[in-house]
Amino acid sequence: MAVVGLLGIADDSGSSFQRGCAEAPPLIRQAFYSDSANTWSETGLDLGAADVFVDAGDVVTAAGEDSAPLIEAGVKRLLAQGLKPLCLGGDHAVIYPIVKALAAHNPDLNILHFDAHPDLYDHFEGNRRSHACPFARIMEAGLARRLVQIGIRTCNGHQREQAQRFGVEMVEMKDWEDGRVFRFDGPLYISFDMDCLDPAFAPGISHWEPGGFSTRQALRLIQQVQGTVIGADVVEFNPRVESRMTAMVAAKVMKELMARLLIDHHASR
Repeated sequence: MAVVGLLGIADDSGSSFQRGCAEAPPLIRQAFYSDSANTWSETGLDLGAADVFVDAGDVVTAAGEDSAPLIEAGVKRLLAQGLKPLCLGGDHAVIYPIVKALAAHNPDLNILHFDAHPDLYDHFEGNRRSHACPFARIMEAGLARRLVQIGIRTCNGHQREQAQRFGVEMVEMKDWEDGRVFRFDGPLYISFDMDCLDPAFAPGISHWEPGGFSTRQALRLIQQVQGTVIGADVVEFNPRVESRMTAMVAAKVMKELMARLLIDHHASR
């Protein structure tokens, strides 16, 4: 029986700068199946095997439609089938309804957040549901016991105050040292914003912020983090900026996240 439920979220209504992330999910799938690579993870798992994942298609919203209830319902359907959700965005605003659905089953949820931005604004340009705000919504709702943010290199005064208010553990890139291994007790959700990577590695993003992780650094962190991963996302790939190279990087990240979901599922049984 399949372990992972793959769910595309074709929504970028929370984007504050450039639209285009809604177009990402099918391109990540296409890159995953590209003949230029294969479906094996670096951990030695064939992710193309029949018992690995079910593709649940995409959540698609009409213009002006509230996407959050549809996203939450889509994740709940996966959980009802006993599947671990792996979501392909979309902008980062999609994480709030994802985590809301997961937290109902996992009250002690931890989050490891890869990003150039803390996404902790109370509101951004008057919008409390902007992709700049979802982690403020998550923490004020008590949906996560622990939030660790890595890759951060755009933090301003307001978001530092927010991080202190919510007890967020933020590791800024200026303080980064390779070799760090993060440890979590209890269920872990990994949220991977593509702009955590230096734009040299993934140029197809809306907000270029130099000085980020290399692809190898990020993959190593996914592979080595200690905790039981029960869900993940890959968000903020904008193919209108660049598509081919970034799609392959996003698919690579997706593969290693899927492998972690499989490994941790079997280890916990």
